[in-house]
Amino acid sequence: MKHLFKKRILIPIFAAVILFTGSAFNNNFFEIAKQIEIFTTLFKELNMNYVDDTNPADLMDNAIKNMLNDLDPYTKFYNEQDVEAERIRRTGDYTGVGARIRTLKDKLVVIEPYKDYPADKAGLKAGDQIIAVNGVNVAGYDGDASNLLKGASNSKLEVTYTRQGDTKNTTLTRSEIEINAVPHFSMVNKQTGYIVLQKFNAKASSQTAYALKDLKAQGAKQIILDLRGNPGGLLNEAVNVVNLFVPKGQLVVTTKSKVKKYNQTYYTKKEPIDTDIPVVVLINGRSASASEIVSGTLQDLDRAVIVGSRSFGKGLVQRPKKLTYGTQLKVTISRYYTPSGRCIQALDYWNRDNNGNAVRVKQENYNVFKTKNGRKVFDGGGVFPDEAIEVTKNTAITDAILGSQSIFDFATKYYYTHKISDINTFKLKDSDFNAFKSYLNTSGFKFETETEKALKKALEVSKTENLDDDINKDYQTLITNLDNSKAKAVQDNKSQLINLLTDEIVKRYVYREGLYEYYKIHNEEIKTANEILSNLSKYNRYLN
Repeated sequence: MKHLFKKRILIPIFAAVILFTGSAFNNNFFEIAKQIEIFTTLFKELNMNYVDDTNPADLMDNAIKNMLNDLDPYTKFYNEQDVEAERIRRTGDYTGVGARIRTLKDKLVVIEPYKDYPADKAGLKAGDQIIAVNGVNVAGYDGDASNLLKGASNSKLEVTYTRQGDTKNTTLTRSEIEINAVPHFSMVNKQTGYIVLQKFNAKASSQTAYALKDLKAQGAKQIILDLRGNPGGLLNEAVNVVNLFVPKGQLVVTTKSKVKKYNQTYYTKKEPIDTDIPVVVLINGRSASASEIVSGTLQDLDRAVIVGSRSFGKGLVQRPKKLTYGTQLKVTISRYYTPSGRCIQALDYWNRDNNGNAVRVKQENYNVFKTKNGRKVFDGGGVFPDEAIEVTKNTAITDAILGSQSIFDFATKYYYTHKISDINTFKLKDSDFNAFKSYLNTSGFKFETETEKALKKALEVSKTENLDDDINKDYQTLITNLDNSKAKAVQDNKSQLINLLTDEIVKRYVYREGLYEYYKIHNEEIKTANEILSNLSKYNRYLN
């Protein structure tokens, strides 16, 4: 009886302790459970009672994705098809036709065929518009039409496509596709090796190591590592790439999270290949995530000179979480910090403006950090190059033009109307740029500035207050002035736009492999890197 009495007293006390220590958790848990119950009943009633038939899968997919849109663009829900696409991105291996494809409502556009892979062998070229696969029209396909191109290795598919207004047919044989993290490495001159690291998949560090060893064997005494346009990938691979140039046991990156187990420090674990060879790293506004870990860490350790334009500014780390029925959640779990202690995250997704857009960290709010040698570096806005090249910096107008596919479409048109005998001497003329400007005017390209948006809003408000008569005249004058200003902005960005056009056009003639060879002769960043590396005292001045 006495023992039973003790038990009766201890159990409530123990429960009270759990309730007290876990009160914050319990409150949060109750709120989560409450909201799930509300959503479940709403979803059930909606699907049972809505006037027309609903598609529960589509409704749920949209509900989840819209919920995640309020967080950051990297926290994503993946259905079964998305999970497979993510696996391909991480590993770089899949079975398919060997081309970058853009899915539109009524067609699949070939963006880039990979040399000697099925699409290329079948004669498909960038700009071709696939309208049917094995007799199935893309326009009437329910779902992601790019899935029509997938299938077992060695299986055949019939493709109907249009090219410059003509309809054509071809047969492709699917094969195993290997996407290299390092698509190109070669000698720029007798002393300088050039490595292009395009993505941080599972092969990134091993392929970079192979390239570095091979170039050293060819006589390379200095290295250009090209991370331009590299969107990132696996964090461990970024650590391993840094490890090629720095000693074992060096801190590379720290991650910090509200969840204790995600607070981690990453050190180099292997013996390096070369800790002394001079290195220049090339970056631009599309170098993100793992690219910024490599460039930022090598900068912090004064191990490389960074050349180009400010990187994207993604200082967030994601991790995939398995859900039911083969789906996944890729969730942002932490921020990462380079050895100096800086986080280069540029956009604040948790404090948005009145339009719901993430706010960019203002320059006056950047914090100063110190590299190993005491140089000043900053957080909050990506990795800043040690040698900035202005022509590589994207502006609002160039971003808008890139987003519109105008450069891609103009390059397609150019390819079918021009013959080039020697691509290495190719150079766009002023007449070509004027033709591009005319194309922008006739292609329906529109670029709405923030000023225009504000003026439109002001005009709408003026109508509700019966003030629009005189204001409308002034508004039209301002819009005309803005249009003139936008035309001038295109002209002002001529150098960069010509570079972007040249890149896209060169690829049409000699594939991506040929573009890298073209870069070694003409590219401004590579010329600057060569100039720095050819003068050791100048190279060391950057690092000290």
